[in-house]
Amino acid sequence: MSIPPPPGPHQPQEPQPSAQSPYPHPYPYQPWGQGYSPYNRPAPVNALAIASLVLGILCCVPALGLLFGLIALGQIRRKGERGKGMAIAGSVLSSVGLALWVLVLATNGISAFWSGFKEAAQDNGSAYTLTKGECFDAPDGSLEGVAYDVDKVPCAGRHDGEVFAAFKMSGSPAYPGDEKVTRSADTRCYALRYVYAMDVWAVPADVDVYYLTPTRQSWRYGDREVTCVFGSTEDGGSLTGSLRNDGRSLDADQIAYLNAVNIENKALDTQPVHGPDDDLPGSTDWAARMSAALDEEARTLRGHTWPSGARGPVAAVAKEVETIRKQWARAAAATDADGFYAAYDRIMVLSTPGRSVTARKALGLATTPPSGDARDGGGGGGGDTSELQV
Repeated sequence: MSIPPPPGPHQPQEPQPSAQSPYPHPYPYQPWGQGYSPYNRPAPVNALAIASLVLGILCCVPALGLLFGLIALGQIRRKGERGKGMAIAGSVLSSVGLALWVLVLATNGISAFWSGFKEAAQDNGSAYTLTKGECFDAPDGSLEGVAYDVDKVPCAGRHDGEVFAAFKMSGSPAYPGDEKVTRSADTRCYALRYVYAMDVWAVPADVDVYYLTPTRQSWRYGDREVTCVFGSTEDGGSLTGSLRNDGRSLDADQIAYLNAVNIENKALDTQPVHGPDDDLPGSTDWAARMSAALDEEARTLRGHTWPSGARGPVAAVAKEVETIRKQWARAAAATDADGFYAAYDRIMVLSTPGRSVTARKALGLATTPPSGDARDGGGGGGGDTSELQV
């Protein structure tokens, strides 16, 4: 047998074969490449690659699965570990899952979340769950600021607000800004009030339109609903009884008359903020809208078959409407502020509530003109309104 050389700095000599050895060049030590193991151990599988594949298949945390996959690929290159295929598959599946999550959140996912939130809040007096015809008290009695909870109360008693309409805003997922939200709420709510409280003469003088709008935060979760509310303009004031008067309580002739005069009211609500001295084009455009509205109002009044007792009074209203329409047409054609004011002053002289009162009395409608109204109009809109954000 060969004898290993003694320890020392010199290099060992190649052992000589012995007569008993069947191999010509026996080795003094084990020849295995990895220590003294008799078998070559395979490289370990990267743990992050496994985690990436699992998360990619489950699609539960796609962003984390993608991150693990990318890290695993880097470690596999540096360390020579196995699992490259799993890391790639996990990264691809996680990328697809992440894209699907983004798509869901950008469309129906957030809306579904918001719907679930509203359903959960339904029984808790939330401001998000107010519906048409409901009355409520605000926490501090004010319809301004931000509100999360309200106390729903019967409309027959005293209350701070009465919901008369609601609508959803459309647009991009990004919040459009306070100004745009307020402008949309103001325009739509003033138009919708005539559906709920058709007879503006029956609405008390201290009642105005308020609205509950989305906040920047609630918009992010899918809140797009604007709630239109009647409330008192008096400090500490409140409402008593419902202001609703529509098809549930009015007959066909009353509805026909109110639909006609509300054509004029809706046009009055579009009055520009600035007068003809500062914005002549805005004023003349408004006058043109008024002229067109009064023309339609007169034709509508003449086109309905009225009861015998109301036929003459309504015909008188239609004639007055036509006369005033001509003055609005003159105002629309004005080339300067003086010309506009001249036509407008004539409108104020011609507009008298007497004929409307007679027609309304014959039809069984309210007969006390709203404060500041010249004839049957409901006044301008949007000047003094407030909003309550939810």
